[in-house]
Amino acid sequence: MANERTLSIIKPEAVGRRLIGAILQKFEQGGLKIVAAKMVRLDKKKAEAFYAVHKDRPFFSSLTNYMSSGPVLVSVLEGEGAIAKNREIMGATDPAKAAEGTIRRQWGVDVEQNSVHGSDGPETAAQEIAFFFEPDDICGSDR
Repeated sequence: MANERTLSIIKPEAVGRRLIGAILQKFEQGGLKIVAAKMVRLDKKKAEAFYAVHKDRPFFSSLTNYMSSGPVLVSVLEGEGAIAKNREIMGATDPAKAAEGTIRRQWGVDVEQNSVHGSDGPETAAQEIAFFFEPDDICGSDR
């Protein structure tokens, strides 16, 4: 597997419950390196822009309201097969269906408030990383 990067977001409810350190530790223990991170507060417009792919879905308004309800921690994770590894560590979208030991199983509240977001593929990862970070913000293995 190739070395790659993926975007991770620790969502408002997880930030509010002070889970940032525990969640980042799961990623690091899973073999991922944190190469960029920052706390941001998405306003409604920025949340809508980030989740534009879902604009025609019934949950779009609820999702963007939720994601703009408080600060989030956005980060870039790097490692061998980082996208798949991140998704494995996060677990299934629905915490009730996520495997034991995953972030969403351990801390997720429901399908929307499931503590974390992660890119679903290489193209999405590149777009999502660029949405939040400039190339010089990332301190990865290529530096």
